[in-house]
Amino acid sequence: MPFDTLGDVSDEALLVAFANGDGVAARALTLRLTPRIVSFATRMLGGDRAEAEDVTQEAMLRLWHIAPEWRQGEAKVTTWLYRVTSNLCVDRLRKAGRSDPLDQVAEPPDPAPGAVAGLQEADRAAALDAALARLPERQRQAVVLRHLDGLGNPEIARIMDIGVAAVESLTARGKRALAADLAGRREELGYGN
Repeated sequence: MPFDTLGDVSDEALLVAFANGDGVAARALTLRLTPRIVSFATRMLGGDRAEAEDVTQEAMLRLWHIAPEWRQGEAKVTTWLYRVTSNLCVDRLRKAGRSDPLDQVAEPPDPAPGAVAGLQEADRAAALDAALARLPERQRQAVVLRHLDGLGNPEIARIMDIGVAAVESLTARGKRALAADLAGRREELGYGN
């Protein structure tokens, strides 16, 4: 199957194809999922990109390992992968003794046209990352999955192994805490009154 024709193939079908020996399907699935998982893990780990890449690699290896047993229709690959990634991040945070990391890592250079706009966007991103890092672990996870990764509440509930109402509660509390945390910085971050 040519690589450029796999855009419409589901993650689940690509995983099954990989399990049946299709290396092109594995490459397509890796290129599709890795950026999302690295981004999620980076935010879960308080901005530690190197650690996030290690977590992503481990999660993807686990995905390839379970591929032969994958049964289409029972679960979404992304739900499974986010859950594994989340668990790996939590394990690493706990082992490091920092379940609520406060470390800030500078954002990568912003390709925005203007230097001032790029600096302002970087400041906003750093402020958001720092505020996210101060949230309790479960609130941070729910907010990142919902508002930064764009997942729906039912999928987040499956990833976090909680009910949809609990997801809604965690997300609402997390958003309120972020708003309160960033409220005094509106003008500084260029949002005016």
